[in-house]
Amino acid sequence: MMVPWRTRIPETRKVAGEVDFTALGFASFCSLKYCLEIRSADGRNHLLYLSSVRQSDFFLVILFLNDRRKRMEIKYSIDDLPVQDPPTDEFTASDLTWTKYGSSEHHVDDVALVPYDRVDAFISGECSNPEHPTRFHIERGRKRERGSLKECKSDEYLLYRLYWCSFGPENYGEGGSILPSRRYRLNTRNRAARPQSMRGCTCHFAIKRLYARPSIALIIYHERRHINKSGFICHGPLDRDAIGPGAKKVPYICSEIQQQTMSLIYLGIPEENVLQTHIEGVQRYCDPNASVNSLASQYVQKLGMIIKRSTHELDLDDQASIRMWVEKNKKSVFFYQDSSETDPFILGIQTEWQLQQMIRFCHQSILACDSSFGISKLKYPLYTLLAFDSRHHALPVAWVITRTITKQDVSKWMKALVDRIRAVDSVWNICGFIIDDPALEIDPIRQIFCCPILFSLWRIRRSWLKNVIKKCGHIEVQREIYKRLGKIMYSIWTKEDPMDAMEELFQDFIDQTAFIQYFKAFWVPKIEMWLGTIKSLPLASQESCGAIEGYHVKLKLKVYDDSHLGALQRVDWLVHKLTTELHSGYWLDLYADESGSFPSVKEEYILSTSWHRALQVPDDAVTFDDKEHLFAKVLSQKDGGQERMVWNPGSEFALCDCSWSMQGNLCKHIIKVNLLCQHKKEFMRSLSHLSFQEVLLNLWRKPMDDSLSLDLSMSWVAQMQDKIQRLVELITSGDIAKVTNKLPLKWIGRRERTSVGKPTGSSTLSLRRTNKGGVQKKAAARRKSRKRKRLSRIKSYS
Repeated sequence: MMVPWRTRIPETRKVAGEVDFTALGFASFCSLKYCLEIRSADGRNHLLYLSSVRQSDFFLVILFLNDRRKRMEIKYSIDDLPVQDPPTDEFTASDLTWTKYGSSEHHVDDVALVPYDRVDAFISGECSNPEHPTRFHIERGRKRERGSLKECKSDEYLLYRLYWCSFGPENYGEGGSILPSRRYRLNTRNRAARPQSMRGCTCHFAIKRLYARPSIALIIYHERRHINKSGFICHGPLDRDAIGPGAKKVPYICSEIQQQTMSLIYLGIPEENVLQTHIEGVQRYCDPNASVNSLASQYVQKLGMIIKRSTHELDLDDQASIRMWVEKNKKSVFFYQDSSETDPFILGIQTEWQLQQMIRFCHQSILACDSSFGISKLKYPLYTLLAFDSRHHALPVAWVITRTITKQDVSKWMKALVDRIRAVDSVWNICGFIIDDPALEIDPIRQIFCCPILFSLWRIRRSWLKNVIKKCGHIEVQREIYKRLGKIMYSIWTKEDPMDAMEELFQDFIDQTAFIQYFKAFWVPKIEMWLGTIKSLPLASQESCGAIEGYHVKLKLKVYDDSHLGALQRVDWLVHKLTTELHSGYWLDLYADESGSFPSVKEEYILSTSWHRALQVPDDAVTFDDKEHLFAKVLSQKDGGQERMVWNPGSEFALCDCSWSMQGNLCKHIIKVNLLCQHKKEFMRSLSHLSFQEVLLNLWRKPMDDSLSLDLSMSWVAQMQDKIQRLVELITSGDIAKVTNKLPLKWIGRRERTSVGKPTGSSTLSLRRTNKGGVQKKAAARRKSRKRKRLSRIKSYS
């Protein structure tokens, strides 16, 4: 009987394709298990496993292979290949008819043509393979613009993506005969808390959106088997060494379940709840039974012990400890420069998950920074790059630990970061970069990211408010001084002299000695630099400022824990804190929000910023002072009869008497009041509004004799006005269909047209599809209704 191709037989002997099988004898076939190696027409070797067969069966096998070789003729053009469209919601490689194809770009590989909008269904089907459950990530990508090629071949790409199984291509077990997560453990101290998941899997395929036929995708399967370089199955239920004893019954735990379990343990969730959640995740791949529960319990207990015993001190010397951590975690380090007499210390950290989120949320969007956390308490300050997720929450996508802010040093790690991202997605680009400190070098940002720069007021607003509350005792004095500080900022656009406003502040509050001394010593020497930067750069919105401040507050709670105050001067402790507790917390927050697995975590995550908490406050809970417009009252939603007083409404420098605002934070009451003040003419405009208005006026005020600059400015103003009008109409409209029907059509060619404003595709290459006649079909998202296949459906082979 012939054994299936994907089953690996131990103690196998290899027989060359040219061996005379009749000379081996019938007895030897019955006593040994043989592997037949056949060289195909494309020069590749294929293995066929045989066990306990008769001599006559061998000739049937050879005839079958000869017939298969004849049928798999090599094609050198894809023009004659049929476009296949399986009727199921998801389909796999087994549902397609593959053709051997050879070209100058690659070796002979299996190819198939499918409609471009079915690419998502193919990737989902390959991920749901019950024998090898996995996920495919984008390893490389390239893109061409339409019209960039004068002549093109039939297989030229418009968009190219190389997908690789997430269990490869790296092999974290290299250097040892058995991986750390297999049945025998390596005898090492302080083993990494995260179980090793990379197995060196070589399964990968490429997808080309054809240049000549954009509605068609060419799938090139370079390696369909989930094997490592040695030719053995390296993950899944058919890998007997995947999780030690019982691996035939329990599949290898994917990285998503590993990270989920780690995050719950780091957040202090009871072990019983962690185990229940872990078992639910494992049972998505196998049927529930006592053996699965027992192995899952052991896994959770061992993982919890590893995390509790893990330490940040790999060496007594902090510098040596960091070197050891960098050597062990090369995949999470995008830049490292050890301190020396000429070079400062720089450590850039970005995990694979952070890399994926930066590509996902920052492409054609905004990137922000929290630039100087711990500048007075930590050994080296922490520079955080932040992306804004779908709920506009600040998500850390990279950490840089360094004290240097020079142009040369900043350019080094920024260039390394951008090169790492564009190695995965070559077309990745951002639309804007938000800074919070005027001392930062902006030239590297403009040269490397090639985008506009915005400025955020959250740091100066928070610093001023905290010191006003700390150094001034009476609430009346606090709100008046804070209002005067805001007047200094507003003087930039009201054409008043900021120095006169500041001198007036010193004279009127000369009795507030503590605050006046602090302000003169800390802010007066650099106030001109701050005001100049605020005037020259557009200001970020209050929503962005609130999101960045929310991340800063959460980071402060995690890092400045009382139990770790003695370790603040060690860099390895800070690295350990960031890559374990903080990273796991944000991973779980985003996972809960997108999957709905943890409702309590999702609800807490949604309301983690003051902006989203302000959206929960009804409009009728806010009442304004109708006479002088000095204050507004907000009815508390928790305490029914209590009202919060917001002074100086409409301004970023408004002051509330709630406990959260008294700690220097931007509270929900101020945001809610300012949102309502936007529609009332009697209240002052926000600083971000005045800044944007100044940008538009500067474009409009170009000299009339410079016709080129004038035309360019007018076109920019017209484009901005058009976008703003559409955005306002989209926000205020109750029916989105009325908005989309008014959008004009943009004609591109005879056979294809697109609507302006409609998205061009998703992150996984899904676009609209057109048939051979060029008639556009309706784009309908195919819902995933089919349940995941169970391992019990896998046919057992003897």
